[in-house]
Amino acid sequence: MVDLTSEMSQLWASLRPPAKGQSRVIQFVAARTGEGASTVAREFARYAVGHVRRSVWLVDLDLIDSPQNDAIAAQSGRYGPLGRQTTATPDGSTFFTVRPQARGADGRPMSDARFLIAYPVGGPRLWVTRFRRELLQARQKAHILATGDYWKAMRKHADLVVVDCPAADRSTAAVTVAPFMDFTVLVVAADQGDAAAPAALKNAITAAGGRCAGLVLNRATVKTPAFLRAILP
Repeated sequence: MVDLTSEMSQLWASLRPPAKGQSRVIQFVAARTGEGASTVAREFARYAVGHVRRSVWLVDLDLIDSPQNDAIAAQSGRYGPLGRQTTATPDGSTFFTVRPQARGADGRPMSDARFLIAYPVGGPRLWVTRFRRELLQARQKAHILATGDYWKAMRKHADLVVVDCPAADRSTAAVTVAPFMDFTVLVVAADQGDAAAPAALKNAITAAGGRCAGLVLNRATVKTPAFLRAILP
């Protein structure tokens, strides 16, 4: 695996680290699947742990596969072992809803929060979430919500929340949650030669009320590829 520590240091500085007593929620997303957004988000969270006072949470919006939890579990030597699972919501709010609503044995509605758990990674300062897909019943699906309740709660709970979003070619989640993020970082593969998809994603995020960071990563460098400079502020 390529060591991205130097690149993450540059990215950390460019995004203006939160001041004492403040917190940040930063989303990472690519226009196309396979461009490395999850790797960049995970490495950014790992780097940030050493530069915050409280904790860093890596929140995985891929509710189908939970790739962040799997990747960290498979690389415990780099990130540290996963600890005991706990709830991933400070106040019961979630960034998704499950429909049809789950019900217990007594027929009463069950909270969406039971589907979301988190694990400490190598200690108490880095956390990664996992959606409990195995609890879904027949016909149930999870839907990302256009509400800021969960993100507001997490701001009180952590210094930094890193949000890893599925690529825009298979999910609209990035646009849905964009208004509640401080920044959205667009990730572009080094060998990607077409600016149309990243430009369309940036425009959609901006139109939804989100704020793109004005920075594109091409896997292992924070230098903006020449073909993308025209679409960035």
